[in-house]
Parts: sequence; C-alpha cells; structure tokens
Amino acid sequence: MTAATEVIADISAKGIEYEEMECDPALADTAQFCEAYDIPLEKSANAILVASRKPEGHNAVCVVLAHTRLDVNGTVRKKLGVRKVSFAPPELTKELTGQEIGGVTIFGLPNELPVWLDSRVMECDWVIVGAGSRSAKIKLDPSQLEGIPGYDVVEDLAQEL
Repeated sequence: MTAATEVIADISAKGIEYEEMECDPALADTAQFCEAYDIPLEKSANAILVASRKPEGHNAVCVVLAHTRLDVNGTVRKKLGVRKVSFAPPELTKELTGQEIGGVTIFGLPNELPVWLDSRVMECDWVIVGAGSRSAKIKLDPSQLEGIPGYDVVEDLAQEL
C-alpha cells in the first residue's frame, strides 16, 4: 500500500508533476521520516487540520515546514474568524479528510476544506508532503500549487522555531 488512490487522482487532475516515495508506515511521522530518509526538516511540509472550538465547524488544512510552528492562536484564528481554534484530534482529521495523522496531505480533500500554505513553503524548490497514507510521501515543486482553487498562500502562517 502506497499513496492513496484519491490523492494520486487529484494530483493528476491538477496537472502536478510529482515523485512518489514509499516509506515504512512506522516512520511516517515527520521527525522519524526525515531522519530515516535523509530529508531536511526545511524540505518537509506538514499538513495539519485545524478546527474551531468557538464557534465549532470552521476548519482548514494548514501546510507548514517542519522546522516552523503553526501560528494557531494568531494567524490561523484570525483567518478563520473565530475566537478559539486548535489542532483537530485524529478522529476529526480522519472524518474530514479521510486520511490518518502521519499521512495527511493537501490532495484528495473535500472541496469545502480550504488549504492554507505558509509562504515559506512556496520559497522551496521542492518539498515532501503526505500522500494520504502512512506508506508514502509525495515530492513536488510547491510553485505548482499557486493558483489552485481553494489553495491560499498565507504570510506568517507559521513562526520560526
């Protein structure tokens, strides 16, 4: 089992050039993956589902480089237009994306789920993103993501660690 079928179908439909990388599901979490496969944290992009708590029902997938931290209580909260927001629990992530933590990606998502890309991601010549499963990753040039409907490049979505 490698990349999720619906993820590959979505990437192809968007005309994105990519390389699929198989990985050991036990090493799918970012730190372990980067160490095992010699990928710099600065080239690994994490897709994180955020969910509002007050009011509930506002969600977005945020993409940040692994050496940065998502600004949940600042930029994300303001952009969602809510009072409280947090990382979505694994159960909600699976329910809304159909993907498991460690494999969440920006492809194959429901159209109503916005994708916000930290501007630092777009500065990379290539990044690794999830593939919809814990058994694979996707390597791509993030410049291909510009202009995709539902994808928004956001300044300061993340903060340097």
